Amino acid sequence: MGRLFWLSDEQWAVIEPLLPRNKGGARRVDDRRVISGIIHVLKVGCRWCDCPGDYGPSTTVYNRFNRWSRKRFWTELVEALATSGAVTKSTSIDSTYVKAHRSAHGGKGGRKIRLSDLRAAGKPPKSTSSPT
Repeated sequence: MGRLFWLSDEQWAVIEPLLPRNKGGARRVDDRRVISGIIHVLKVGCRWCDCPGDYGPSTTVYNRFNRWSRKRFWTELVEALATSGAVTKSTSIDSTYVKAHRSAHGGKGGRKIRLSDLRAAGKPPKSTSSPT
């Protein structure tokens, strides 16, 4: 429970007025708990189905993130928080990263075409090309 992310009272006071207010459907799960779960998944980088149960059903956390993404809620939220000075517009809570191959930085260097040891030593090669 100590490693879980929870929105503070100050953070929630800024976010709560910006939430979409559509009251249709089944009984609504606590928004503060679900948003804390969404931020936890994005920060930790776990799969949605591995979201801890303390945040509510993982399908609810995922569906709320998806639905609000389509409505551009997250973009508007960051813009509103940037306007209020709470965060900068370049704030990122996503945990994605790009893996690079170990030699992606440029390789070993040196000659691109390497001579065989015999040619480098000035000796004739052991095999010869055919005359045809």
